[in-house]
Amino acid sequence: MELSPPPPGLEAEYESLFSTGSLLFLQELISTFDEEVDQVLKLRISRKAHLDLTADLPSFLESTTHIRRDPVWRVLPVPPRLQRRHVDIGDLAPCDTERFVKALQSSAQGLQVDFDDGNCPTYYNQIKGLHNVFKAVHNQIPNLPHISHAPVLMLRPRAWNMVEHNLMVAGKEAAGPLFDFGLLMFHCGKMLFENKSGPFFYLSKVESFMEARLWNKIFVWTQHKLGLPLGSIKATVLIENILAAFEMEEILYELRDHSAGLNCGIWDYSASIVNKFGHRQDFLLPDRSKYVNMEKHFLRSYMDLLVQTCHRRGALATGGMAALLLPQDPLNDPHSTVLATVTRLKLLEIKAGVDGFMVYDLSLIEPMQKLFKLHTEGDNQLHQLRHDVTVTPEDLLTMPLGGVTLYGLKYNIAVGVLFVNAWLSGKGHFFYRGQVEDSATAEISRSQG
Repeated sequence: MELSPPPPGLEAEYESLFSTGSLLFLQELISTFDEEVDQVLKLRISRKAHLDLTADLPSFLESTTHIRRDPVWRVLPVPPRLQRRHVDIGDLAPCDTERFVKALQSSAQGLQVDFDDGNCPTYYNQIKGLHNVFKAVHNQIPNLPHISHAPVLMLRPRAWNMVEHNLMVAGKEAAGPLFDFGLLMFHCGKMLFENKSGPFFYLSKVESFMEARLWNKIFVWTQHKLGLPLGSIKATVLIENILAAFEMEEILYELRDHSAGLNCGIWDYSASIVNKFGHRQDFLLPDRSKYVNMEKHFLRSYMDLLVQTCHRRGALATGGMAALLLPQDPLNDPHSTVLATVTRLKLLEIKAGVDGFMVYDLSLIEPMQKLFKLHTEGDNQLHQLRHDVTVTPEDLLTMPLGGVTLYGLKYNIAVGVLFVNAWLSGKGHFFYRGQVEDSATAEISRSQG
């Protein structure tokens, strides 16, 4: 193994994270699964090449029909702390200590502790963020509730395509998600389990059930190594790729001992449509500000299918993140307008049967929790089986009609340029025109530009 020296100013954090034991654990984890990570990345390339060369469109897999038709199987029930997932805080980069502490002091049910989309994975940010999580889990941050009473930490490692340039194993850069997951589990897994508060994860950018199968193998191996019972780890898979939308049931099946459900990630999902099929005329998504929301048929169908699939299998279904920022003065019109917009869109998700969703702005936590209290009963909506839903491949693949607008083009260019600027400044997200923009929204802007 070769590990870069610590970033300036983080020598103590580096020493506590990279103990002899953690390095040996990382080395074994990465050596065991590195080849399989390469295989899933090659599978992605192969599927993309097939779609490009044949002009085929995805559909529900014939080879796994028996899984979808079997009415019996269910995912294992989640622990009590995951039963109520009404409002999570999204895009929470843990290297931002001030926001991380405020989130831990909030009334949110959970925190998306984000090493992926909302975070810029510089070496400094990763070390700082990992150490902040370590301190929170081990109750080393003053004026915070005990980890067993704080909002649940939903830890989000980087996606499969990200690498950690500062760690080499057998002469090869380590896979970013294994670096993040390994350190989080080694330092925090047992403490979270003992306090009945984890370890819980979000899994980013999963494209197929084969990738879910790999994550499940990693979970089983890790639990065995760390002396945790099978099924201790629970993970919510972000369905933010069009190909994964056709394999939701299979993804749940592969992770059935470790599933905390599925999540709608509409920005990456929409960008993936352009990425996979954007060279085809039928898949040129019009203006993102008009057409990327759950009121549009292709996205509403995706959410309905996700809710139906999850609830049929006893899994929680969660919606995406409200990116709008709530103006501070409640007496001003902009405050009322933003709150009304977020309420309208999130009520659509609640009525579709979601068990929770995310907000970026901490000021939206209580209004959205009240919305759940007003329109639902109990901890979740698992009883909403959505027998009324029938979603076809055409529903998922028919894009809305609409023209490209000059406003939309300017918006996309601005977001693309400002994201690059934020990224080069070591920040994973920024604010523009009253909402948060991150790599997911930047990707849809880039792909449309």
